Order: sequence, then structure tokens, then C-alpha cells
Amino acid sequence: MTYRNNIHFLLNGKPVTVADAGADQTLLDFLRLTKRLTGTKEGCAEGDCGACTVLVGRLTDTGLTYEPVNACIRFLVSLDGCHVVTVEHLSGPEGRLHPVQQAMVDHHGSQCGFCTPGFVMSLYALWMATPEPTEVQVETALQGNLCRCTGYEPIIRAAVAVSRYGTPTADHLNTERDQVISQLRALRDGQRVVTGPADNQAILPADVDDLAEVLLAHPKATIVAGATDVGLWVTKFLRPISPAIFIGHLDGLKSVRQDTDGLVIGAAATYTDCQNAIAEIFPHLTPYWDRIAGWQVRNMGTVGGNIANGSPIGDTPPVLIALGAEVTLRHGATRRTMPLQDFFIDYGKQDRKPGEFVESIRVPRPAPGQRDAAYKISKRRDEDISSVAVGISVTLTEGVISSCCIAFGGMAATPKRAAAAEAALLGQSWSEQVFDKAAQALPQDFAPLSDWRASADYRMLSAQNLLRRFFLDDDDATTTPVRLTTA
Repeated sequence: MTYRNNIHFLLNGKPVTVADAGADQTLLDFLRLTKRLTGTKEGCAEGDCGACTVLVGRLTDTGLTYEPVNACIRFLVSLDGCHVVTVEHLSGPEGRLHPVQQAMVDHHGSQCGFCTPGFVMSLYALWMATPEPTEVQVETALQGNLCRCTGYEPIIRAAVAVSRYGTPTADHLNTERDQVISQLRALRDGQRVVTGPADNQAILPADVDDLAEVLLAHPKATIVAGATDVGLWVTKFLRPISPAIFIGHLDGLKSVRQDTDGLVIGAAATYTDCQNAIAEIFPHLTPYWDRIAGWQVRNMGTVGGNIANGSPIGDTPPVLIALGAEVTLRHGATRRTMPLQDFFIDYGKQDRKPGEFVESIRVPRPAPGQRDAAYKISKRRDEDISSVAVGISVTLTEGVISSCCIAFGGMAATPKRAAAAEAALLGQSWSEQVFDKAAQALPQDFAPLSDWRASADYRMLSAQNLLRRFFLDDDDATTTPVRLTTA
């Protein structure tokens, strides 16, 4: 197969070609060190503070979509065929401030100003998608932006007021949209990309079949989807990742489709890609989904990556195991499917052979009488790693628990079902006493560890209380509210 040895993309509307880009070169370093676009800041270098926020435009089935992402952990080669927009591109004729920037000035949304460009870019993306946002929508959009000195109240006031200063239809990302779409389509040549020196090589397969072929040749390569985990290997641990195979651009792995049986999620579909379908079929996951990291990370991170890396504290495996999800793996032209719960073998070990990759995840539709819940305990409510996460699915047949699945994260070396707790529920009538017995059975299932996120005792008590909370949440006779909601 012929291949290209450079990447090409648009940067603030202008074409850029980079030859021999290494696998571990970040977008942030390219912007600041090579292009001297220093409005994009480096704060945490792990996708947590949002100071490095830029917009990335990509062609999708619905057209051109712009999303805020973290430049600090976004690898440069993954931008092939995209449009990168930095804060410098917001400047209007004669240097006039953009409506988002003017609103921030007028509502005193900045003190030291270090975090401000990142806030502006997140609010820019929100304004383009939702010109008249509610405060809750603003708060959700800003989950991935941290401010240490201004405080969020004036920033939220600015966000709500942006449309008084202009309309998205007049913004150049809209007025120039057709031109940008045409340019991005011209960049799609269907070729494999192989770039970087031999000890820092990056490969972008042409399609999914090409990915399977590349992995046969490089079975020990690092597979990079959204880089929300691998990015930290580079920025925090200075780990080499070469050869790295990037898959986030592969349309064949990004599909999210519904059928009569359930939902099929491509391994490279991001949390944002899945959000609408998740809300439609599994509405109980909507508040849980909004607590997975921040907006920027949800636009980059993938469900397939969250599963494939095998972390015992991954957010999605417990809730998907509880729902009976299956995972399909591919090796060359051969595929195999297994229950998701069987994919995790031990800490850092999954049932995935060299050269094999996660291709898709299937989640069955809820059955009649099925009651589901997803809970997460973390130090911060938003944008934080879970100390304990749980997915619970219980089916009632004439008031009797006929089936149940309870899966925890953060309680063992892998995401794991609570077999003893499930046994305490099966065949029993729906009652508080039965769920209390199930909670008391959890020490038979888990012996959690203590670490900086939580002690073993805290984890166990939290897990037991989450089972009790599930009963109170779903018990028709319970009058005491236990679920807090925001309008």
C-alpha cells in the first residue's frame, strides 16, 4: 500500500503540512513552540484544567462539527484532516474582541487571566451550539475548565449574556463553513499515513481493514484512540509509545447505531458521540455520563478505549457489565465476541491477544420490568476519577427479583460483579430488608485496597450504601427523596 509521510490540516483557516511528526508530539507544543500561538496555555498537562482548550473541527455524517479539546494531551498526528481553531482566531476586524471575549470583559470574568483563553474557547463552542444556554448548560460546558481566582459566578453571567453581543450566524466559523468543508474534503486522500523517526513512529491506518493489517505487522504497537489516557503516559510519565497506531479518525470505528436488539458502539466513538443514543435508550445513564471527566475529555475519550485499557476504575465498564454488554474483538479478518465481564482477567491483563483490537461494544435494550442505576463516588463531583463506581440492573417479575447484575469498579483489581450480593437478591421479594442483606454480603465479594482516593473501609461502606440507595431510588413506596436534581 502507498502511504503518505506527512500530516495536513487547517490551522485557523490556513493549510498546514507537517512532515515527520513524531508519535508523542502534542498539539500544545506545536502551537506554542513551533507556531508561537501562545494564547493556548499549559497548566496541568493532563487534560484537567482546560487552560489549553482549542476547538477541533471534523467532518461527520451531519457535516462539520467543532468541539473543544485539550491540546496538552491531543497528539499532533491525530489532527490529520481536521481544522484546529485557537483563541487567536477569534479576533475580529481591526482587532475587535469576539462576543465571548467582550462578555467576559463586561461581566468581570477574568482576574489573573491565565485560565481565560481556555474558558473563552469552551464558551465559544457552547455559544456556537447553544446561543441561549441555561446556567446548567453553562456549568456542564465548563466542567473541564478550572479557575483559581476569578470564581465562576461572573463567568457564568458572561456565558449567559454572549448573544447580546452578536449571533453565531455572523461568526466566521459559520460564514466560512462551506469553504472549510471543501478544504477538509480535499485533504481526505484515503491513504495510510506513516510519519516520524523510527524510534517515534506514528501510523494512521487508511480504514478499519488497514488497521487490522497494520496490527498484524505491529502486534505490540500502542493503539491510540482519544489519548485521554495515553496522553498522560507521555506528559506525566515520559513513556515511549512508538510505534503508535492512531484510530480516532476511522469512520468505521466511530459509528453509534441502534437496532432492534440494542445499541452498538464503535470502539473509536467518543463519549460525546454516544451521548444522545445513551440518553434515549438508557436514560438512567445521562447524569452519570455527564460526570465522566469534563467536556473536552468527553469529546476525545472513547468508550472502546475506556474498556481496552482495563483500568479497575474506568467509568464505563461497571455500568455496561450490569447492562449485559458484549465486546467484539478483531484479529486480522477474524472476530470473536464475549460478555464484557469476561474481558477483564486481572489487574492490567485483559483477554486480548497481540495484534487484536476492540472493534465494537453491544449493549442490549432493557427488558420489561428491568430497573437500572449507575452511581459514582469521587472526591470532586465533576471531572474526577471514581473511588467507587457501580452499575445495577434488577428485573422484577410480579414483585420478585427474577434476575440481577451488580458490577463495581474501584473495589477489586478489575471491574467485577458482586456474586454474593446478587445471590442474596435473586428470588427474593423487593424490600428494604433484602437489599440490606445484599449490602451485608458485599464483604464476601470484595476486599478493596486503600489508596489516596479512598480507604478500604470507605470504599466498602460506600458500596453498601449505594445498594441501599438503589432500593430507595426505585422503591415506589419510598417518600423520602434521595436523588438530587438540578433544573
